[in-house]
Amino acid sequence: MKSFAISMIAALIVSACATPSQMAVDAEVKRLCAIDGGIKVYETVKLPAEKFNQWGQVNFYRPTQRGNALGPEYEVKTSVQYIQKANPSLHRFHVQVIRQSDKKTLGESVGYSRGGGDIPGPWQPSSYSCPSEYGDVPLFKKIFVRSEKE
Repeated sequence: MKSFAISMIAALIVSACATPSQMAVDAEVKRLCAIDGGIKVYETVKLPAEKFNQWGQVNFYRPTQRGNALGPEYEVKTSVQYIQKANPSLHRFHVQVIRQSDKKTLGESVGYSRGGGDIPGPWQPSSYSCPSEYGDVPLFKKIFVRSEKE
């Protein structure tokens, strides 16, 4: 029984350690993230309070509608670029919001992520991403702001 417990503890310790390939890809994620990762807002749009849910997110977002996910006034462009398809994988996630009336980009979000590279075992693969906030919903929260009541 003691040997089983020791084996289980050893397996947990080994599975918690990053592999050299994970460390290399994580360093590349950090490097790329420092270059262009994050959310950039070029113009905010003030909307009335009824356009937001209780969490401050726009309530007209329909992700299944793809490019028209924010309705006919705004286009959402999403792309995933696979920089490394091996194990571990590395990809770049890019989201843009474009106002349809003048084709102006209101903002964009760029994030990088590593998946896998773990020691084989019965657990789920690990991942690492940066920045801490990227993607569609965080971008929308920064572009679409609640207008102040007068």
